[in-house]
Amino acid sequence: MATIGLFGRHAELERLSHFLDDVRQHGGARLICGDPGVGKSALMSAAAELAGAAGMRVLRASGSEFEADVSYACLNQLFLPVLPGLERLPAGPREALSVALGFGAGTPPDVLLVCNAALLLLNELAADIPVVLLVDDVHWIDRASAVVLGFVTRRLAGRRAGLLASTRAGTGSFLDRRGLSEQVVEPLDEQAAGQLVAANHPEMPARVRHRLLDLAQGNPLALIELPATLLGAARRTVAQPELVPLSDRLQAIFAARLVGLPEPTRQLLLLATFESTGDVRVLRAALPDGVSLADLAPAERAQLVHVDDATARVAFRHPLIRSAIVAVSTHEERRTAHAALAGALGDDRERRAWHLAAAAAGPDEMVAELLEDAAHRVMLRGDAFAATAALVRAAELSTTNAGRGRRLAEAAYIGAEAGGVDDAGSLLRDARRAVPDTAGSLHAANAAAFLMLNGDGDVSTAHRLLVGAIEAGDHGYRCDDPALVEAVHTLLLVSWYGSTPEHWEPYFRVLRRLRPGPPEVLALVSETFPDPARTGAAALPRIDAILRSLADETDPTRIVRVGTASVYLDRLGDCREPSWRLVRQGRDGGPPRRHLGALMHLCLDDFLVGRWDEDEELALEGQRICDTSGFPFFAWYFRYNRALVAAGRGRFDEAYALADEITHWALPRGVSAAALFAHHPRALAAAGQGDHEAAFRHAAAMSPPGVLAPYVPHCTWVMFDLVEAAVRTGRTAEARAHVEAMRAADVGALSGRMALLQAGAEALVEAGDEPVAGLEALLAGPAAERWLFDASRVRLAVGERLRRTRSSARARRHLLTACDGFAAMAAEPWLARTRAELRAAGHRPAEQPAGELTALTAQERQIAQLAASGLTNKQIAGRLYLSHRTIGAHLYRIFPKLGVTSRAGLRDALSPPADGPTGH
Repeated sequence: MATIGLFGRHAELERLSHFLDDVRQHGGARLICGDPGVGKSALMSAAAELAGAAGMRVLRASGSEFEADVSYACLNQLFLPVLPGLERLPAGPREALSVALGFGAGTPPDVLLVCNAALLLLNELAADIPVVLLVDDVHWIDRASAVVLGFVTRRLAGRRAGLLASTRAGTGSFLDRRGLSEQVVEPLDEQAAGQLVAANHPEMPARVRHRLLDLAQGNPLALIELPATLLGAARRTVAQPELVPLSDRLQAIFAARLVGLPEPTRQLLLLATFESTGDVRVLRAALPDGVSLADLAPAERAQLVHVDDATARVAFRHPLIRSAIVAVSTHEERRTAHAALAGALGDDRERRAWHLAAAAAGPDEMVAELLEDAAHRVMLRGDAFAATAALVRAAELSTTNAGRGRRLAEAAYIGAEAGGVDDAGSLLRDARRAVPDTAGSLHAANAAAFLMLNGDGDVSTAHRLLVGAIEAGDHGYRCDDPALVEAVHTLLLVSWYGSTPEHWEPYFRVLRRLRPGPPEVLALVSETFPDPARTGAAALPRIDAILRSLADETDPTRIVRVGTASVYLDRLGDCREPSWRLVRQGRDGGPPRRHLGALMHLCLDDFLVGRWDEDEELALEGQRICDTSGFPFFAWYFRYNRALVAAGRGRFDEAYALADEITHWALPRGVSAAALFAHHPRALAAAGQGDHEAAFRHAAAMSPPGVLAPYVPHCTWVMFDLVEAAVRTGRTAEARAHVEAMRAADVGALSGRMALLQAGAEALVEAGDEPVAGLEALLAGPAAERWLFDASRVRLAVGERLRRTRSSARARRHLLTACDGFAAMAAEPWLARTRAELRAAGHRPAEQPAGELTALTAQERQIAQLAASGLTNKQIAGRLYLSHRTIGAHLYRIFPKLGVTSRAGLRDALSPPADGPTGH
């Protein structure tokens, strides 16, 4: 069955295999039933393959509505391949069957004689090898063939012959079903449907894939036929996204079910299609004269719709029925239905605007304004695609070129910023054609900046474009101008990418001019993101209230921007749940731009708190989205996160290669922030290798010793690295200068992690016990528990110092805790260094009693054995049906129980001791 190649049909194939086994032994008959396109024919073909592989003779036929009136047409298809076998029949049956099948001339034979002749022929064929008759679409076979097949079916018992037929659910046929067992084919489940789509369209964007799965509802034919339409529209603005044009095959299948419905029923179904929610009250209010809800009855009897009495809602049996209804309607019928629904939806401004737009026969400024307003409300929910569609339709309905150009420019900006809309560039060109001076508008400049960043343009050009558009605008610097605020947010990011005072000076000049002042989130991020060492502390009194507001926040843009404001205050942990909401929305087809922003923040937090497995998984997810959703610019960020984990885990070549990729991409485009970031994993890898000279060089490249470089906020993340490398290379003066710079900026006030790093750096350069005692007080607090990697590194450093001052007991305490932390992250280079320090401090791991593993639970013992065999956490998780994070947590508890500090020690801890002398 593995060769059949069907997704999600293992159970059906297994049943068919058993049926064919029965046929080979003592005959049988079965009818496969299912909806159109559900895969009945594919299963019939699979059955033919299975039968052939089992050494059976397969005779196939397929019903056709065009041959339904041709007597014995189906029987002719079945027996044509075995025509020579007629010679084995007695003269009477041979002549009757030959005439019936059209192979010979003569008087039309008696039906019973034909039936017996067919049965005799089947017996003769089965005497050689088992035979199975496969008849697809039996609902369309002719009456005469159906009579013969019904006769044969009732007499198959005890013969090595069988009949397998297929039919559409809910249809009748001439075939007598007595003696036929039924096998119902259900739609594919979500997993199998996803596998089918992935196999045929591996690069399909997530948004389109989810749309396809929702529309197809597990129908394989729809899953195969719809992608061409959906992919064609995926990056275009679509006014009615719930309806899609059907392929000829799909339209024929679904439209056929509408034939014969009364006209009032068709009108009512069209209203229900456009209303989309199925609300009976809205339908009743929109009904034309002469039509009532009672006219739904024929559609209910035809199983096209179902009315839920409890909820008073109409539901279509399959989403594609709605598309078929639209396909068979006329233009005027569609306009009339939309106008009626607009009149019934007076309280729902957004839906009313769309229906009015669909009913509009030409430009209409009132409807254009309603749609523009709807677009702005939609954006608050994060649906950039719907907002873009609304603005494009509003532009089409605009009565002036100025209105058209303005709306197209805003649509271009939303499309370019949110991603996934390929025609953002063409929208911008259309806006410029409508109003040539639109090039200077804020929305146009915003769109152009994003398109430039994700194309071949550079940061400096995008920066000049934005600054020019803002300073030339007629907005009066009013902070209630949405276009202005969006442009300033974009300028902040572009200035950050540039990372020089020259990039930031125009930004702060604009910020100071905003009246009556910058909005709350813009003000916060302006203090915490560009230069937190100097301005971040001023934001501390305000950030808690803003972070608390995220619990109920539904605006994805605000969630990501608050997260950005939290990065250098180490408050990303407070944004985790809102960020995960955006990731889940993105995976379900939401805007990729916010999905990426949330992934960035989760990756950074994961690295700091030691969730390195998740960090790598999310970084790979982010890079994949960048590659497939039109955001190549942001891929460097995820390479950076991957490089950090690779460096921390000792995969040094990988870390350097990723850092080099970032640098080679960033420098020609002027993305100085990315080029600076690339020094961080290099410094970490060099430290892990013990190359402290290189570690110092890379840390100093981000910010020179004695300086916390302005507008290089990430230099705060390598302060400890620089001081440690300086101390280890004999650069005592540089190390002290950097500690003084940290004190002067009071970076420890920004967060518990910054306080820990500052105290750790002080302990490395200051003599006496006071700096160490202060550091130990911090290590006893919550910061050490949360910031696992930094706390473990600081513990290692202070343990090394204490050992050198002969405080071995204190040193061992810190080193053992550092071992646990590094083991939890699988930070192998740091583990090796910590174990060496422990040995130098006189620590000897307690020996595990021979064969004594009772400290472990049964599950822990199983996990330990798999880890000792060399399997990764992910591989162990796959075997035990657990998450890789659960495996990591188990190993974190297992190591101290066995007295080991790394995976490498598991094998010895679990191995039985060698046998002693036997006394021979």
